[in-house]
Amino acid sequence: MLKIKEIIVVEGKHDTAKLKQYFDVDTIETNGYNLSKQTIRQIQQANTTRGVILFLDPDHVGERIRRVINEQIPNLKNAFIEKSKSRTSKKVGIEHANEKDLLDALEHVVSFTQTDTTTLSMEQFLSLGLQGQSDSAARRQTIANAFHLGKCNAKTLYKRINMVGLTYTQVAEIIEDTHG
Repeated sequence: MLKIKEIIVVEGKHDTAKLKQYFDVDTIETNGYNLSKQTIRQIQQANTTRGVILFLDPDHVGERIRRVINEQIPNLKNAFIEKSKSRTSKKVGIEHANEKDLLDALEHVVSFTQTDTTTLSMEQFLSLGLQGQSDSAARRQTIANAFHLGKCNAKTLYKRINMVGLTYTQVAEIIEDTHG
């Protein structure tokens, strides 16, 4: 059983149970969107001692929790899993993913660094067709998948590209390979 050094932040007990099926792991559960100050302090402390990976459901609530935690505690590691890999016919969540997809997500964590430096300008972003074109959503998803950034609208993808320091060349190569 693979040992995960960092503490993984998940939404609930079912996510914890699923991860513990496959990994030797400790978790902190947010218990949904109502993050308490105590939970935020617990995550801060865990980040100081062992490191933290945010691994939240690929849905609206999971993204809101991720945004709140990342804003309050900078430079955390983030793991993302695609909706298609973590769903049943009615529900979406980490608890529904298989071992291979969970491991893949945990092997490709990213850290978002708050910086004033822009590695990809808005003009470059637009020139790559990542916003304002009929296939922009597909292009954004291609980039998000390639760099393990999670599902993003245009504004979020632009921000995440710059937070992980991707360049025009890196993004353009993926778009060229996929969308010609």
